[in-house]
Amino acid sequence: MALKVASLEAAVMASLAPAASTSASLSRQSIVSGLAFRGQNGFQLGGLSSAGVSSRSLALGGKKIELDIAQPRRMLPVSATAVVSESVQSTVDIPKLAEKLDSASPLEIMDKALSLFGDDIAIAFSGAEDVALIEYAHLTGRPFRVFSLETGRLNPETLKLFDDVEKRYNIRIQYMYPDAAEVEELTRTKGLFSFYEDGHQECCRVRKVRPLRRALKGLKAWITGQRKDQSPGTRANVPVVQVDPAFEGLDGGPGSLVKWNPLSNVSGTAVWSFLRTMDVPVNALHFKGYVSIGCEPCTRAVLPGQHEREGRWWWEDAKAKECGLHKGNLDGVAESSNSLGEKTEVADLFISENVVTFGREDMEALVKGENRDKSSLVVLYAPWCSFSQAMDESYNDVAEKLAGSNVVVGKFNADGAQKAYAKENLQLQSYPTVLFLPKNSSQIIKYPSENREVDALLGFVQALQ
Repeated sequence: MALKVASLEAAVMASLAPAASTSASLSRQSIVSGLAFRGQNGFQLGGLSSAGVSSRSLALGGKKIELDIAQPRRMLPVSATAVVSESVQSTVDIPKLAEKLDSASPLEIMDKALSLFGDDIAIAFSGAEDVALIEYAHLTGRPFRVFSLETGRLNPETLKLFDDVEKRYNIRIQYMYPDAAEVEELTRTKGLFSFYEDGHQECCRVRKVRPLRRALKGLKAWITGQRKDQSPGTRANVPVVQVDPAFEGLDGGPGSLVKWNPLSNVSGTAVWSFLRTMDVPVNALHFKGYVSIGCEPCTRAVLPGQHEREGRWWWEDAKAKECGLHKGNLDGVAESSNSLGEKTEVADLFISENVVTFGREDMEALVKGENRDKSSLVVLYAPWCSFSQAMDESYNDVAEKLAGSNVVVGKFNADGAQKAYAKENLQLQSYPTVLFLPKNSSQIIKYPSENREVDALLGFVQALQ
């Protein structure tokens, strides 16, 4: 008997497709009846996880998928290729596929990913909104696998969510742990909380990136919950599918791993609408003001109006708010160079009659509290920095709005020979850094937010006046 989920698919696509125009609705009763198979006939696969359905076939997108659930599933190792997918990279044009699926729903994208790679693909589950990925995989009716990085520093609420998800979907998540010797070496030499002083990258490399690399070496593709709106400064160009630019897969070498991002074009609001509609388990920390959730020492709640990534590594600037798991997707800071790798000249930024150019002597005087008859708003920047370039228009607008006020709007090129001075004396960690220097004072107040829009910068200035 075929289990039809056409109405469910329509509702999901209507609420989550990037260009949704359907007005389909989904009642609680239809959800319950349509998902009567949840938790039935689940089976383990490869030490990761798979979910099954209680029917022999599933109608999805007009295509009937036959499911053989009468026979017991053979247990497979993590790097199993019993249901071998060919080297999809060599047979499928991934960029063309990404273009084709760019307007597809997450359900369609997930179904395509699982159908192409079979046992050689797994969902990377971080325990926050990634429950949506597992729900979508479950709705396809296809077997799927799940792994997660257990860093040793997760919140108890996150661990409880893992347990709830396993029970809900009748699956077993494979947990990837950091190397004990590496953790011991790091904490013995630098202490338990060194990342507050010298940045989180080293700790994340030990606890997250290297365990991830081990997991991916047993796969040909992986599925992540990346969204473009999670961090506009670093994830704005995440495609729905790509050849992974940073990690290697089962076959080894560049291009041996495909990365799927089914939620790429979906907003955080739409994801949460889906989670509530499907009544799936969520992290209890979300109800305490947490949005983006990582390790306990590096995660905190955000205030209304703050961007979700401001709750992660809040002591660092925008450029640093990534752990390295998705470094190949980041619109990172890189120097402009020619084909020989030589640094090239880049046009200066913040060119406006309302923006004062400060030199080294000017900044030294301001730091000492001299020449502070007016307050100063100063951006520390590097002309080649993409984040600095992205801020050019908004900062010039701020300068125009503050023209004639008691606040001087200035800029200081903190690149090259001035970089060491700026790091030591001006709190520079990454470009751009915005400072407020109150009049008749020697204080230096650093703008703490990633939001560099006009209203946010003006609010910062007005709050300190």
